Amino acid sequence: MSDPSSAGPDAPASTAAPDAIVIGAGPGGLAAAAALGQHGVRALVVERAERLGASWRGHYDRLRLHTTRRLSALPGLPIPRAYGRWVARTDVVRYLEQYAEHHALDIATGIEVHRVERSDSGWELPATGGRVLTSPVVVIATGHNHTPYIPDWPGRNTFQGDLVHASGYREPTAYAGRDVLVVGVGNTGAEIAVDLAEGGAARVRLAVRTPPHIQRRSTLGWPAQASGILVRRLPVGLVDRMAPYVERLAVPDLSAYGLPRPRTGLYARVLEGAIPVQDVGLISAIRARRVEPVAAVEGFEGDKVRLADGTEIGPEAVIAATGYRRGLEPLVGHLGVLDERGRPVVRGPRTPPDAPGLYFTGFTNPISGMFREMALDARRIARAVARTV
Repeated sequence: MSDPSSAGPDAPASTAAPDAIVIGAGPGGLAAAAALGQHGVRALVVERAERLGASWRGHYDRLRLHTTRRLSALPGLPIPRAYGRWVARTDVVRYLEQYAEHHALDIATGIEVHRVERSDSGWELPATGGRVLTSPVVVIATGHNHTPYIPDWPGRNTFQGDLVHASGYREPTAYAGRDVLVVGVGNTGAEIAVDLAEGGAARVRLAVRTPPHIQRRSTLGWPAQASGILVRRLPVGLVDRMAPYVERLAVPDLSAYGLPRPRTGLYARVLEGAIPVQDVGLISAIRARRVEPVAAVEGFEGDKVRLADGTEIGPEAVIAATGYRRGLEPLVGHLGVLDERGRPVVRGPRTPPDAPGLYFTGFTNPISGMFREMALDARRIARAVARTV
């Protein structure tokens, strides 16, 4: 593994030309590099942070994988049984470190690739410190959660309380005894709201724009992820018709508590990028009124937050669990390989028609589990590259 200390800004431009360059040392990038190596393709992983797995290192403390240990392993190394069925954030980081060591991956940290450019030999990557990396193959694995996003709410900059993105939240100690509003009811927002309620916040409200589909993480030992894998190939309309019956059996109606059942189809929402919320305490917290669902945020004014139903509330702190942007435009936006929402037009073993040798992984949030899909992508990418290198 490359020595991070060699990645300083005064280092000379690189002249090495590996068989493939992987951008991003998260699970998707590490999996791709390992799978390439298994096919005899020499891959260099470059990472802008000083350590691999930077995104997972920065998540909130109580986070666990919502997918099972067995179905979340990356190619070539099972996740240790000692980490339990639902792997904790710190153990995910340990696993990624073990994975890189096990596969003897060549990783250069502290290097940010600024742009991906076409060249006569394939691809040219201007990077930190005047480096220009070259390779016939580039795998972009910078991650689904790349750039924290907070909506430009009217009056946002005038809010007199604390306003932070969920990426800046770690644990509830700083919010003990305070009135907190969490904005966004995806998995992150739901889990942070529960964490705050259990951690001593005086009041926790959860702003909801569209009621989410909620699933038990496991029912009678059967993980929701396994159901997601089974329905992945079924018609969207069929899954959407089946899902309400399953939800009514497993999840109580929370309408009386301010969170009605969703009217939109479960799988149709997944295809739009909104996966179901895995219940890790939200249902109980809402029924105990320790977490209060409220309307969506419309704007700020002084120490008040204006909601979509016309009410105003005065939280002391607002945590925006409002998602991320993929941040691919500066890197590859000029190549015509992104759609109107900034997503790669292809993924896995396919390359864009006008960009042969350019691959993407880790930019979807599938119902079958992100780690599982990145592992599948890695194997498919490696087979495709091995046929061309």
